[in-house]
Amino acid sequence: MRAAKVETGIRREQIAQAALGLIAGQGLKGLSVAAVANQVGLVPSAIYRHFQGKDQVLNAVLDLISMRLQENVAAVRAETQDPLERIHRLLLRHIQLVQVYQAIPRVLFSDEVYSGHPERKAKLYGIIRGYLQKIEEMVKEGQRQGRIRPEVAPETVAVMFLGMVAPSAFLWHLSDGGFNITRNTERAWKVFRAAIQEPPTTMKKKKRVKK
Repeated sequence: MRAAKVETGIRREQIAQAALGLIAGQGLKGLSVAAVANQVGLVPSAIYRHFQGKDQVLNAVLDLISMRLQENVAAVRAETQDPLERIHRLLLRHIQLVQVYQAIPRVLFSDEVYSGHPERKAKLYGIIRGYLQKIEEMVKEGQRQGRIRPEVAPETVAVMFLGMVAPSAFLWHLSDGGFNITRNTERAWKVFRAAIQEPPTTMKKKKRVKK
């Protein structure tokens, strides 16, 4: 029974990944049960064993995106204790995720995904808000450690973080990969870090006061 559940979970993820690939190449208009089945190498009836139709497949796509975003958060938390470096690494992982799953910007920022589906709109909002809250937590940790300016609002910093990703991803997509998204992201990070980082001189003064 457990093996069957694992196999079902893997198959559902494969279907969601195939759907993301179709959206990347053809947009939401190219997404259909038959097209997904063809991508996975199954007959359409096999897709219906896991999903009732296109709408459920699209919901699975949102679940997959949410899972990948949260996996990135967990990964950077395990890699370093420095809150600023965690945010930096999360940014790079986010860009890599967009490069692997090129449909993510289309899914996250297109009203086609949720038009006529208020429940999906709420689901998408919850995914983005959940991700932003994780970034806010990192900012607050940085403030407690004296690494990030205490006067900046964590919520604002988190939204600014996404602001470094979306335009670059859009330009990269429009240029068919010609826009150097990695180089631009690193440059944007330097400006972003300078805006939120506690100046070294201030950090030294605070340490002296504590002594």
